[in-house]
Amino acid sequence: MEKHNGGFEEGILSKELEPSYDENKKNTLPLVPESIEPEEGCSNDTPIELREKDCSPKQLQWYYAPVYLLFWVGLFFAVCYPLFNHLPTGVKIEEESSSPGTFVAQRAESILLQLDLMGPKIAGDYVTEVLMVQFLLDEISKVREEMPDDLYEMEVDVQRSSGAFLHWQMINMYQGIQNVVVKLSSKSSNSTSYLLVNSHYDSKPSSVGTGDAEVMIVTMLETLRLMATSENPFLHPIVFLFNGAEEQPFHGSHSFISNHRWSANCKALVNLDSAGAGGREILFQGGPNHPWLMKQYKKSAKHPFATTLAEEIFQADLIPSDTDFRIFRDFGPVPGLDMAGCYNGFVYHTKFDRFKVISRGALQNTGDNVLSLVRSISNAEEMYDTEAHSKGHSVFFDYLGLFFVYYTESTGTALNISFSLGSILVICLSLWRMARVTERRVGSYARAFGFQFLLAILGLLLALGFPLLMSVFYDAGDRTMTYFSNSWLVIGLFICPSVIGLVLPATLYLSLRPNEKIPHNYHLQIVGHAYCVLLAVLCIVLTALGIRTAYLFMICVFFYLGALIINLASRLHDKGYLWAVVLGVCQVLPYLYFTYLFHALLVITIPMTSRKGMDANPDLLISLECALGSILALVFLAPLLNIFKRPKSMVGGLALVMFIFCMISVSDVGFPYRAKTNVMRLHFLEVHRRFYEYDGSISLEDSGYYFDLQDRRLESPLLDKINLTGFTGVDEQCQSEMYCGLPCFNHRWCSAVADARWLPREEPVDLPGSPVLQLQNKTVLGTETDPKVRYHFIVSEGPPRMSFFIQPLDGAKMLHWSFLRGMLDNPSVYKPPYHIFFGYGSDSSAVEFYLEMTKDDGNFDGPLVQLGISGHYMSHLSKRDATTQKFIEDLPDFAHPMEWPSSYERYIF
Repeated sequence: MEKHNGGFEEGILSKELEPSYDENKKNTLPLVPESIEPEEGCSNDTPIELREKDCSPKQLQWYYAPVYLLFWVGLFFAVCYPLFNHLPTGVKIEEESSSPGTFVAQRAESILLQLDLMGPKIAGDYVTEVLMVQFLLDEISKVREEMPDDLYEMEVDVQRSSGAFLHWQMINMYQGIQNVVVKLSSKSSNSTSYLLVNSHYDSKPSSVGTGDAEVMIVTMLETLRLMATSENPFLHPIVFLFNGAEEQPFHGSHSFISNHRWSANCKALVNLDSAGAGGREILFQGGPNHPWLMKQYKKSAKHPFATTLAEEIFQADLIPSDTDFRIFRDFGPVPGLDMAGCYNGFVYHTKFDRFKVISRGALQNTGDNVLSLVRSISNAEEMYDTEAHSKGHSVFFDYLGLFFVYYTESTGTALNISFSLGSILVICLSLWRMARVTERRVGSYARAFGFQFLLAILGLLLALGFPLLMSVFYDAGDRTMTYFSNSWLVIGLFICPSVIGLVLPATLYLSLRPNEKIPHNYHLQIVGHAYCVLLAVLCIVLTALGIRTAYLFMICVFFYLGALIINLASRLHDKGYLWAVVLGVCQVLPYLYFTYLFHALLVITIPMTSRKGMDANPDLLISLECALGSILALVFLAPLLNIFKRPKSMVGGLALVMFIFCMISVSDVGFPYRAKTNVMRLHFLEVHRRFYEYDGSISLEDSGYYFDLQDRRLESPLLDKINLTGFTGVDEQCQSEMYCGLPCFNHRWCSAVADARWLPREEPVDLPGSPVLQLQNKTVLGTETDPKVRYHFIVSEGPPRMSFFIQPLDGAKMLHWSFLRGMLDNPSVYKPPYHIFFGYGSDSSAVEFYLEMTKDDGNFDGPLVQLGISGHYMSHLSKRDATTQKFIEDLPDFAHPMEWPSSYERYIF
C-alpha cells in the first residue's frame, strides 16, 4: 500500500535518516559509525561533518500538529472529566434487603429534606436550640429501637457548656452552647479508645445549610443506624458529635473537646464539613503525624478523592475557610481525617444551598466512604495506642478516583531523591549514547544540554510568568474573575499563555538551528532531558524544604525516566522520532493525573475567588494553578510540537486562541456573576452607632450600611444598579477610632476593616434590640508604688453574638481581666485594640467581666480605656426595617446579601 508523506506511518517514523545526495559527490550521507549498523539510505563513507544536515529525519507535516494537541484535549474530556464527575447510583430503601449493611442514600435523603424545610439554623435561635436538638434526639431514638440490645450499648447526651479559647486574633467565648452526642459501643469490647465522628448542623445567616453541613449530619445518622444494627460488633466505641455551633466559629467543637467527659478518650477523628453542595467529598487534611489513618482510608474508601497538595494549600491559609479539625488538632490533640464536600462552591453560605442541588448519588458517595471508614477505624488495632503509631506526615493522593496511594514522608523523601538522581544518571547515559552514535565528542552534547537547560529554566519561567502577567493586566483593568461563571475561559486566558511560554524558547532555538552538528531528533530529546533535570532539581529542593507536594515533580521525573529507559533498551532512542511515540505513551498516565488534579483544584478554588477579600488579586491564584497544571501535564508533550513542520505557526495559533478568549472575556460573557448560580457575595450590616464620651455625652449618633466587600471587584458591579450616594471608605475614622468605629464581626472582618465601605442613611436603623452595658463599680486597688484600678461591668439583653473591643488610652495599660490571659501574656502577638467575641446558645444570661488597669501617672480620675460593644442580630427571625428591606429589594439579581442589623456603642471610662 502506498504510504502518505508526513504521516505517523512506520515508514517515516522508523527511518532515522532520509537518503540525500551531495550534488558534487553523489553519495548518501550516513549518521552512524561503523560500530553501529547504519540505517537504510546512509553510508559510512560520508564525512561526519556533512551527516547531520542531510540525514536528519523528516518532520511531519504541520497539519498533524493541531490533531496532536486536540488529541490531548480530547483525552481529558473523554477520561478525566467524566471520572471526576462520576457518582455512584443511590441505593433505595427497597433495595436494602438485597444489600444488607449498605449505606441507603434514599433514607438519608428523606431526612435531609426535613432538615432543609426547617430553614436556617443560626446558633441561639429557637429552631437550632430547641427544634433541631429534638429532631436529632427523635432520629437517634429510632435507631435505638432497631438496635439489638445484646450487642451494643448506646448513650445519648445533650451537652451544654461554656468556655473560651484564643483563635485568630480574638478571644472566642461561648455560653450555653449545645451539642448532641451519642456514644455507641459493643458490649463485647473493653476498649477505652474512642473514634470521634463530627459534623455541624448550624448554618450561616440567609443559608439553610443543606450542603454545609446537613448532608454530613444525615450521613452520620445513617452511619449510626448501620453501625448500631450490624451483626458484626466493632472493637472501639464510636462517638458521634452532632455539633451545634461551628459557624460561631468553632464553639461546638471546642465545647466538646474541652469539657465533655468522653473527649479524653477520643483517639482518632473523622471530621465532616463542606464548602459546597453535591458532588464528591475530598480528603484534604490528615494526621498530623499519623500515617496509619491514611492506611485506613486506603483500605476502606470506596470512592477515594484526596491529595497532599490540597492539604498544603489549605494549611498555608490560601483557602478562605477553616474547619473543626483545627480545634480537635490543637486543643485535643486528636489526630484524624478532614473531609469536605467541595463541588458547586458557588452556593456555599447562600440561600441557594438547598435540597435540590444535592443529588442522591452525592449522598451515596459520601455515605459509602464515611461508613466504610468508620467501620475500618473502629476495628483498627492502632486505636489501642495511637501514639505508638505516630510516625510522621503522609504523602497521599488518589488516581482519577480509581485507587488511593499513600506513603510516609520519609518514604517520599527516598523516592523523590532516588528517582531524581536516577533520571540525571540515565540522561547522562543518553547523552553519551548520542555522542557515540554520531561520533561526536561528549562535550558537544554536554554543551548543547547546558544551553537547553538554560532554555528550560527560561521556558519554565515564561510558562509561569505569562499567565501571572495576564492576571496582573486584568486586575489593572478591573477585569478580574472573568472566568467565575464561565470557567472554560481559563483555557485561553491562562493555559494557552502557559503552553506558549513552555515551548517558545526551544521552538525558536530549534527553528534557528545554530548548531548543525547535532541531529534534530537528538536535539529535541535534549530539550526533554533539560526539562527532566530541571524538574528533578526542583523535586530535590522541595523535598529538602519539607514540601510533600514535591511528589508531583517526582511523578513527572519517574515517567520520563521510564520512557527513556525503554527507548535506550530498545534502541528506539536512535531511530528517528520513534522515541517520541514511547514518550507519548508513557506520558498518558501522568497527563491524566495532572489534568484531573488541577481540574479538581479549579473546581474548588474558582468559587472561592468571590470570597477571597479585597486585597488579594484572585486571578493570581487561578493563573498559578493553570500554569502549574499546564507545566506538569505538558512539560514533555508540548515541546514535541517541534516534530511537526512550522512549529512557530502552532505557537502563533495558540496566541490566536488566547487573543480570541481575551476578546470574549471583556464582553458580557466575562461578567463574573449570574443570578442564582454564580452570585456576587454582598456582606453588609445595618448599623446604628453611638459614641459616648467620658462625661456621658454623645459625640456621634448615626446609621448606615457597613460593607465588608468580599472580592476584588469591590463595589463596581453595583454602581449603575443601585443608589450608592455617599458610599465611601473609612480611612478618616480609622485614624481616630478603634477598628475604624465599626462593629466588625470576627477576625476576618476586623482584619479587613480598613478597607470597609460606609453608606450613610438618613433614617435610623430600627434595631431589634441593643446590648445594655452597666458599670457596676470602679475600685482603686494596689499601693502607692503599684497603683491599679478595677472596672466591673455587666452586659445584658444582648443577642446571641456580641463583640467587645477594648483599647487602653495613652499612658494606660491593661494588667489583668476576667477573660483568657493569653492575649495579655503575649503582647508581641496580640496588640490592642483587643477583640473578645461572645456567642451563646441556650443560655442568654448576662455577661459579667472586669478590667484591671494601671496608669503611668497613677491618676485614675480621668479616662483610661475605650470600650466598644456591638450586638449582631444575625437571625433571619430578627426583623429588618422597611428601609433595609427596600435596599435589599433594589439590589441586582446577581447580588446575594448576607446581612443583619447590628448595634455599636463606644464608651470611654
